[in-house]
Amino acid sequence: MKFSESWLRQFVNPSVKGADFSHLLTMAGLEVEEEETVAPLFDGVVVAQVLEVNKHPDADRLNVCRVDIGGKEPQTIVCGAPNVAPGLKVPCALPGAELPGDFKIKIAKVRGVESSGMLCSAKELGISEDASGLLLLPPDAPVGEDIRNYLDLDDRLLTLKLTPNRADCLSLTGVAREVAALTGSPASYPTIATVPVASDKGRQIVLDAPDACPLYCGRVISGVDGRAPTPEWMKRRLERSGIRSISALVDITNYVMLELGQPLHAFDNGQIQGTVHARMAQAGEEILLLNEQTLELQDDVLLIADDARPLAMAGIMGGEDSGITVETTEMFLEAAFFAPKAIAGRARRYGFGSDASHRFERGVDFGTTRKALERATQLIIEICGGQAGPVSEAAATLPARPPVRLRAARVTKVLGVTLSGEEIASLFVRLGFEFTRSGEDFIVSPPSYRFDIEIEEDLIEEVARLHGYDNIPVRAPRGIISMLPQTENARPVPRLRQILADRGFQEVVNYAFVEDSWETDFTANATPIKLANPIASQMSVMRSTLLGGLVANVVTNLKRKQNRVRVFETGRCFFRDEQGSPVAGFRQPWKIAALAYGTALPEQWASASRAVDFFDIKGEVELLLAPCVARFEKTVHPALHPGRSARLIVDGESIGFVGELHPQWVQKYELPLAPVVFELDLAALTKSRLPKYVEVSRQPSATRDLAIVVDQKLELQRLLDGMKENRPTIVRDISLFDVYAGKGVPAGKKSLAFRIVMQDTQRTLQDAEVDAAMQELVAYLERAFAAQLRV
Repeated sequence: MKFSESWLRQFVNPSVKGADFSHLLTMAGLEVEEEETVAPLFDGVVVAQVLEVNKHPDADRLNVCRVDIGGKEPQTIVCGAPNVAPGLKVPCALPGAELPGDFKIKIAKVRGVESSGMLCSAKELGISEDASGLLLLPPDAPVGEDIRNYLDLDDRLLTLKLTPNRADCLSLTGVAREVAALTGSPASYPTIATVPVASDKGRQIVLDAPDACPLYCGRVISGVDGRAPTPEWMKRRLERSGIRSISALVDITNYVMLELGQPLHAFDNGQIQGTVHARMAQAGEEILLLNEQTLELQDDVLLIADDARPLAMAGIMGGEDSGITVETTEMFLEAAFFAPKAIAGRARRYGFGSDASHRFERGVDFGTTRKALERATQLIIEICGGQAGPVSEAAATLPARPPVRLRAARVTKVLGVTLSGEEIASLFVRLGFEFTRSGEDFIVSPPSYRFDIEIEEDLIEEVARLHGYDNIPVRAPRGIISMLPQTENARPVPRLRQILADRGFQEVVNYAFVEDSWETDFTANATPIKLANPIASQMSVMRSTLLGGLVANVVTNLKRKQNRVRVFETGRCFFRDEQGSPVAGFRQPWKIAALAYGTALPEQWASASRAVDFFDIKGEVELLLAPCVARFEKTVHPALHPGRSARLIVDGESIGFVGELHPQWVQKYELPLAPVVFELDLAALTKSRLPKYVEVSRQPSATRDLAIVVDQKLELQRLLDGMKENRPTIVRDISLFDVYAGKGVPAGKKSLAFRIVMQDTQRTLQDAEVDAAMQELVAYLERAFAAQLRV
């Protein structure tokens, strides 16, 4: 919204000036994006009248002029402008004047003729780029008056960067209303009187789409002079608002739009056939617009039409065939309210925009529609003559403006400033809001021009704006710090992260939105949770595993020549769950996952290089779980190698898996080596067991080795579980230290060697007791697993 500050001050004239005025608007939410003066600084230029024009005796393109500058005697000035003529009033720079560009005017001889000044063009004064001739002034311009005062060249042009919710400030009266509320200065608006009806000509109006156009007013004005010139004051205000002057009839509609915020449109009444309709377009219907663009319309475009054809795209642009021209003597003037949803996006769809659509799609004050019609009629008759016919009006249900409740306590809580009920009431009075009070609450009825007042927070914003953001004190945040209990049977997540970081893993954070193919590959999930509005086509579903992101991290690192990668992530995964979920239909458990790729150890001279394997990561998992001890059971997982993977069991519950990536995915993702991964439920890892005191024995322990031969397919875990459950009392620990298959061991068999540690806390064990315990273990193994003692 661009406008002239001097025009605004015709409505409200606060004492705040210059940069302070711009700051006031900006801090009230009406950001002043740009401010500039109408013309650069210069002096010594007055209104002058050309009395005589004679050809220069020694130059064909120069004229010698006698010019009245308001002094005692006319001055002689040499001028080369092609449009100089006797009787014209033009700007004249007197000797001693300084024009833009550091151009100083002196008395000088031009081809032998003394010139006492310079007649100026608009470009020479810095007003515009027009240098085709002298700047012509109106015939009533007072000779001798300073041109800066006469043309108001010290006026400032302000451009507001309005947010879409403040459509009420897309007019001078709207901005003036805000300034009056902010400063408390009195405001005076144009007097809009009902124009007397002097003609019986009119048009019937029918609302065929009342939801899109609930209010339409129009009148016929006959006997207008389409060639009447636009007054200089109106032309100046339009141009300083960024609107080009076209003709008086068009200029008046634009002027009223800027003044009141209500777009208007004028039709040539002679081009309208029958009734005026507000209807939706028929698919494929065409219209030629004023911008000379022919459009093929869709059926969601609102039209103004007569009985035969479309006349205009409602609220956007008029049609070429029905537009007014300098030959127009009878016009049909419309003012309407169009629903924002019926206008929004339609102009952009066809690749253009207009001042009208910019306003209608944000919301126009339907309480001003009839007033704007009267105001435009008044100006048309004053400038172009004519007789006004009766106003035709068709109305349906206008948008409701339901009251909004504001709690004074809520204002204090949100703004951090205590305002009394009387202070809040005074702010609403300044805004012109009607309200009633119910105890400490305010029930506010939003005016028709404030489409943005719908909820309590909107009113709180209004209170903050008028109270002044600068008046809200800046306070340091305060909080009560207390020592929170930390139980011994829980481990914080940062501790788990630290363990992995200490082991050489680097934490990553990946999107929870993943590719659909990742879910298929790594979880065999054929029905992932799809996003209704994904941020990118390749991020269309919610993840149910962290593996996809980690594999993508490896791929990215390999492309950057990083051949050893160890990464981990903690984050939520997402599953469908129809029952028992805090978010209806979904579970969102926390997971922790890690991936190791490349060599087991960084390159060094002391150790041979080897690729990381299952047992390396199994050790990392055991370290992460300690002091809890997990069972590792063979498993089949869609992401893992079928013979190099296991699931983890803690306290009888499966908490995750560990294993080497499946060869199929190693090939698909073009990985030279197979990474080893694990993924665990974070909740299981944050639980810990309380330490229990066990007496340290002062007695020496007895150690025996036990080697047995068992079936090759027998799982070690079954063997260990059975031995520990059936061990003699004095056995403290059983651990495997050797596995052998080959010479000396029958085919299909394997040799397992265990180290048995025995001890008693009260006495030294005798050899007989140790031998008996060993015999008991051997007997159990023979009975339960058909084991044979290896000799």
